[in-house]
Amino acid sequence: MIKNLLLAFIPIFVAVDAIGVLPIYVSFTEGIKKKDKTKIIIQSMITAICLAAFFIFLGKIVFKLLNITVGDFMVAGGLVLLGIAILDILNPGKRRRMPANSLGAVPLGTPLIVGPAVLTTSLIIINEYGAFVTLASVVINVLLAGLIFSSSQILIRILGEAGSKALSKIMSLLLAAIAVTMVRKGIMQFLGPM
Repeated sequence: MIKNLLLAFIPIFVAVDAIGVLPIYVSFTEGIKKKDKTKIIIQSMITAICLAAFFIFLGKIVFKLLNITVGDFMVAGGLVLLGIAILDILNPGKRRRMPANSLGAVPLGTPLIVGPAVLTTSLIIINEYGAFVTLASVVINVLLAGLIFSSSQILIRILGEAGSKALSKIMSLLLAAIAVTMVRKGIMQFLGPM
């Protein structure tokens, strides 16, 4: 059981990529009070776990009923991320791009923490290790992401205000690149069988 959990944990850890999402979290929460950041982190973890649990147990059925492919899901998630990145890059002021009350759910909870990569990886892992082990590995990874986000102040202290702002814009460009990659992979999956 522990061996299976470890084997399931590793690919989910790579798919969640909490360390890669951390700078994006920092840019989205710039100027937000610590108490509100905690609410955002909790909201992102609840959203990610609920979405993953739903998908693990009902994802294949819903996709089949709606005639949605993983490629379709990747394109949709990529377009959402691309829109967020463009708004962030073009926003000239310090004003936040989205309200803090929904920031934890979208884009942090999904598609950044639990998005197409995690959901697709979960589908593969379910077949190998079962739903319980898959869900346990996702929950552990989401909690780990929350812990990493909670430690973001250390990163801000190291970078300083100017460095933090520069990192924020760089991360917006990287987010746009990740979004384009997701769209490209989704299109490749869509066109693959043809």
